Amino acid sequence: MCGLCGEIRFDHQLPSTEAVRRMTDVMVPRGPDAAGLFQMNNVAVGHRRLKIIDLSEHAQQPMVDNALGLGIVFNGAIYNYPELREQLTQAGHQFFSHGDTEVILKAYAQWGEDCVQHLQGMFAFVIWERDSGKAFMARDRLGIKPLYYANIKGAIRFASSLPALLAAGEVDTDIDPIALHHYMTFHAVVPAPYTILKGIRKLPPATCMTILPNGEQQQRTYWTLDFNPLPEDKNYSYADWQQLVLDSLRTSVKRRLIADVPVGVLLSGGLDSSLAVGLLAEQGQQEIQTFSVGFESVGNEKGDEFKYSDIIAKHFKTRHHKIFVDSARLLPSLRNCVKAMSEPMVSHDVIGFYLLSEHVSQHVKVVQSGQGADEVFAGYHWYPPMMKCADPVAEYAKVFFDRPHSELQQAINPRFVSDDYSLQFVQQHFAQAGADEAINKALRLDTTIMLVDDPVKRVDNMTMAWGLEARVPFLDHELVELAARVPPEYKVKDGGKYVLKEAARQIIPAAVIDRPKGYFPVPALKYLQGEYLNFVKDILSQHKAQQRELFQPAYVDKLFAAPSEHITPLRGSKLWQIALLEFWLQTHGL
Repeated sequence: MCGLCGEIRFDHQLPSTEAVRRMTDVMVPRGPDAAGLFQMNNVAVGHRRLKIIDLSEHAQQPMVDNALGLGIVFNGAIYNYPELREQLTQAGHQFFSHGDTEVILKAYAQWGEDCVQHLQGMFAFVIWERDSGKAFMARDRLGIKPLYYANIKGAIRFASSLPALLAAGEVDTDIDPIALHHYMTFHAVVPAPYTILKGIRKLPPATCMTILPNGEQQQRTYWTLDFNPLPEDKNYSYADWQQLVLDSLRTSVKRRLIADVPVGVLLSGGLDSSLAVGLLAEQGQQEIQTFSVGFESVGNEKGDEFKYSDIIAKHFKTRHHKIFVDSARLLPSLRNCVKAMSEPMVSHDVIGFYLLSEHVSQHVKVVQSGQGADEVFAGYHWYPPMMKCADPVAEYAKVFFDRPHSELQQAINPRFVSDDYSLQFVQQHFAQAGADEAINKALRLDTTIMLVDDPVKRVDNMTMAWGLEARVPFLDHELVELAARVPPEYKVKDGGKYVLKEAARQIIPAAVIDRPKGYFPVPALKYLQGEYLNFVKDILSQHKAQQRELFQPAYVDKLFAAPSEHITPLRGSKLWQIALLEFWLQTHGL
């Protein structure tokens, strides 16, 4: 797990190694173990390394293979790299390192752009060809690893984080109205290629881009998620589906043990992370290090899930760490948490992951985490109503959107408002082939879009802020493909994730399976009061906020008049949402 960046020029000028150095410096937390910078002809690249696989200097990046005339910068982990290495060795390739980075390089030499089809894991990488001047970048199927880019005069720059591109300069930092609409409507989810800034884009998941020597860019999608059943699926019973899911998850968890350092687990106390612990124990892992975080309660809303994480820790005899965060520590940490965000993230549990990751990084370098199970196995409350509905788009928007377009028009400056971009996006996505039923349309959107730009991005940003690699077994693409084909009634029954819950009974205690659904609650950021409310007032009264004029004063005043009454359908604070965006802009010097 690392941070990559670079500049490729098309105007016969030398790339700016100084700009690349600035980008690399911003990403020190993503890769605290080593740094590298390489420049040749029209290409300059930088890298920060977190040593997980092949800890030797042979795996240092940027990695250049002079015999092949290829170079690479890579962020991620390829779990099937030993098998690929053997296959490539038999094809005649010779290796100078023992890690996964060189395997990608040799795979590109062997299969060209189709190399991505052979990779099992999470990845973002850029490869350049010395002799042709062509470059190739790609991102994993579920967008677990980020890849941002900016087209500037005569060049393209790229990086693992948006703030790195800001540090390089020459970026158009105007607010993108489409991204703003998504942020305020689509629960702060801004789908690729957009970011909140006009001048910075992100490569979509399951996408690769070829950059020709003249600067022409050619993108293609190399993987799509199909929810339509295969012919053999009709022969499977409910018990068969349970076993198929459990076997696939076993494989996924085992794959994510590939490392030359110990692997821990972020244990929330919910089904998903508990199942990961159980499967690791089943495979013979002993004294697994597990980590949970909790916060102070506010009113009737409890701030921790320790009751359930304790059950799992005791049952599997893990080396368990409980981190309790009181309000005195929460507020002073917010600025650094927001600084670690590549994009503004409104979910309350971002700060939870940030503070949890700080503690975890003192014990291990790699953790498995339960993100993705709710989207992949239909664990959210809005899925059952999608089983039978006449208007899937309207039903989805009713439960997921933070506010209707009419309210958005009251909330933000009219110069940023035109079309109902978020509703149009859902309409277009639902209309695509590969998901015929309404429930599957929602599951596909959440798995390939919402999941990428909310929970997954949150985990990447907050863990990497402390040099911690997070692996997500529920987002193994083969498991995701299998789950898409599970009949939806087996997923939504009894509150959702039914097939997963029933399969889990073979592994973990029933008390964790049958508990009420929970999440990482941070009540102080939902019900703003006291010093938190004063903090928000200070953000929105700053001179920069007044100059920016993003929000209409009357709307802001209405939120301040009764903060606890303006809660989104997904239980978020509308006031914190607008304050977080402004705070993110200020924190990043915008």
